[in-house]
Amino acid sequence: MDIVCASSGMINLEHPEKGITGMKDAGFKNILLDMALCCPADELKVVGREQRAWMSEAGRKNKVSISEHPEEMHKCWKLLTEQCKKEDMGLPAARAPYLCFGTKREDLRGLVQRLAKESIKTCGQAGCRYLIIRPLSAGIEHGEEWSVNRQYYLRLAEHAKEQDVMILLVNQCRDINGHLVRGICSEADEAAAWVDGLNRECGEERFGFCMDTGICSICRQDVQAFAMVMGSRIKAVILRDCDGVQEASMLPFTGVGRGSSVTDWLGIIRGLREICFDGLLIMDFSATAGAFSGLLRPQLLRFAKATAEYLKWQIGMKNVMKKYNSRVLFGAGNMCRNYMKCYGEEFPPLFTCDNNRERWGTKFEGLLIRPPEALKELPADCAVFICNIYYGEIKQQLREMGLPNPIEYFNDEYMPSYYQDRLEYWKGE
Repeated sequence: MDIVCASSGMINLEHPEKGITGMKDAGFKNILLDMALCCPADELKVVGREQRAWMSEAGRKNKVSISEHPEEMHKCWKLLTEQCKKEDMGLPAARAPYLCFGTKREDLRGLVQRLAKESIKTCGQAGCRYLIIRPLSAGIEHGEEWSVNRQYYLRLAEHAKEQDVMILLVNQCRDINGHLVRGICSEADEAAAWVDGLNRECGEERFGFCMDTGICSICRQDVQAFAMVMGSRIKAVILRDCDGVQEASMLPFTGVGRGSSVTDWLGIIRGLREICFDGLLIMDFSATAGAFSGLLRPQLLRFAKATAEYLKWQIGMKNVMKKYNSRVLFGAGNMCRNYMKCYGEEFPPLFTCDNNRERWGTKFEGLLIRPPEALKELPADCAVFICNIYYGEIKQQLREMGLPNPIEYFNDEYMPSYYQDRLEYWKGE
């Protein structure tokens, strides 16, 4: 999995070096090229009504009217892409300009298609592998969504093939008198059918899917089931929080109501872990960044990176277990118990070990408990999974023993299921 930081709210297109350097200093290595920065949705919806007043600051300074000359859009990105190359920052994905959910102007479809076409061209020039393109919805009658978007995406597929870019569809909301409800591709069966249908007509895998957790939250979706239906079609996930009512891009775990998270992060992690997701994790927290003083931006970026790493660890836990042909556990408490319940059959350990000598030679959850010294008998490619929250201390203990084996951290905060009768005597977890 690769972690990607969205550029929206983070970068000034006129002076991108500061924003890019800040991301790099925080530990980010990849940036989402968000084309909407040069033609935001709120401005696109008034194209032709307020003439050039709609144009973004970047567009005005470059004397580029994106509505009149979409082919000039790349000028807005020249400085950013050059700076990313200079700082060795990757651009694995981009997002094409899009209309607001409530926009009903079907006369803008032609402009949106031209912008999407130019976005594909820009992706090819910048080396982006994926481009997120929202489905068309403005002015489309219910039941006609597929026929209109089929033609739209297949036209774009020709250009995407030339630039070696994969187009990612994304789940959407629908605006009904100011209330956001489930829209195009918010149902997993529909989304899967669209992706598969387009790929069949292309004769290759030219389309994939991007799951937007913010939209999932607003639509009250069963995100675990959604992810499991979509499976390997999901190439990227936009990780963002919201209040569950209005669209926003908040840092994960910050959308809180009545003392608990509004977004179903448990379901997201369970679903993506189960399908062994290994694509892009796109951190989009522009709303949170906008609420903070610029003086706190470095600390916020570092915390965002730490949050992304945590989610990557939790989502990828099953992928890590799959890497090894053999494994042992370190720890014989509740975490070990949850491992055996959820993964013991699929990824059986040889044994577990524990620092409590009184338990050596006994069995726990069918596993023989052995002393740490027994780990020295293992072949070098056998992994040790630490099942105890004192990860750093135990890893240091094992390295001081001279153990050459891979050491991984297991955690039971987000499991497929749990034991409710936790062991009270075990104080280490």
